Amino acid sequence: MNSTRVMGSEKKIILVTGGSGLVGQAIKQAKQQDPRENETFIFLSSKDGDLKDPAATQRIFERYKPTHVIHLAAMVGGLFNNMKHNLDFLRNNILINDNVLHNSYKLGVKKVVSCLSTCVFPDQTSYPIDETMIHNGPPHPSNFGYSYAKRLIDVQNHAYHQQHGCHFTAVIPTNVFGAYDNFNLEDGHVIPGLIHKAYIAKKEGKPLVVYGSGKPLRQFIYSIDLAKLFLFVLREYDEIDPIILSVDESSEVSIGEVAQMIADAFQLEHGIVLDSTKADGQFKKTASNKKLRGYLPDFQFMPLKEAIERTVQWFNLNYNIARK
Repeated sequence: MNSTRVMGSEKKIILVTGGSGLVGQAIKQAKQQDPRENETFIFLSSKDGDLKDPAATQRIFERYKPTHVIHLAAMVGGLFNNMKHNLDFLRNNILINDNVLHNSYKLGVKKVVSCLSTCVFPDQTSYPIDETMIHNGPPHPSNFGYSYAKRLIDVQNHAYHQQHGCHFTAVIPTNVFGAYDNFNLEDGHVIPGLIHKAYIAKKEGKPLVVYGSGKPLRQFIYSIDLAKLFLFVLREYDEIDPIILSVDESSEVSIGEVAQMIADAFQLEHGIVLDSTKADGQFKKTASNKKLRGYLPDFQFMPLKEAIERTVQWFNLNYNIARK
């Protein structure tokens, strides 16, 4: 037992790539809620150096000498951007991931936790999705470049472990949202996009127009909950195989329900209107959190309504600085 205690008290320098984004900002908050004396966090942004560049990445690692890495940095974009630039998303993300993982190996980093995405899963699959299915078939053709680059992190994690004994692992969050999200009307994801639309609808005294039937189902995870789970994975999770970080299957909600929660949070007088002339996209992408629940059976997720209210409040207060 003593050796565990000594290991636990070792000084940890935790480098967070992509630290200025949605998840990085949430980890800043979560670590303050659950601080450990032996942990020092360094949050990188793109201003600190280009992770596509091997020399720049090496300089960052040699400067900070991390013992642990949370790897969030990625080239990301909305559906339309992905469809037009699959090669760019493939090459740039492969470069970023390879530089981060290889420098972690070279400098003897004890643990890397990388962030994947549910888009890594096969387009044709059975539900609920679980961690064993990642490589069972090609991903959706719209963003195959990004998806394959993310899948390769899992391949690299196992290869670094097999050849060098490295402890590199990955998490797969479902749809994450919260403060510091990208609220762009074209490129933003469902919740931030609807929040921005609702903000405009409120100003103009109009209803919130929701594209599609409102029937598709999704699992949403609040960024602060995700950040708490990231810290659990960093501190406690010892597998190389990835772990899905998601709310329970029973917490799946329809886009229409989410839109109504957003309209309520803004107190929209004219409610929501469904524009069923627009396409729905995939009906569901249900993910199983059975593995996570095996580790954390009692973890309490913030109710979606409350998490949306908090995100709307943040957007209203920070409209001028919000990414949009």
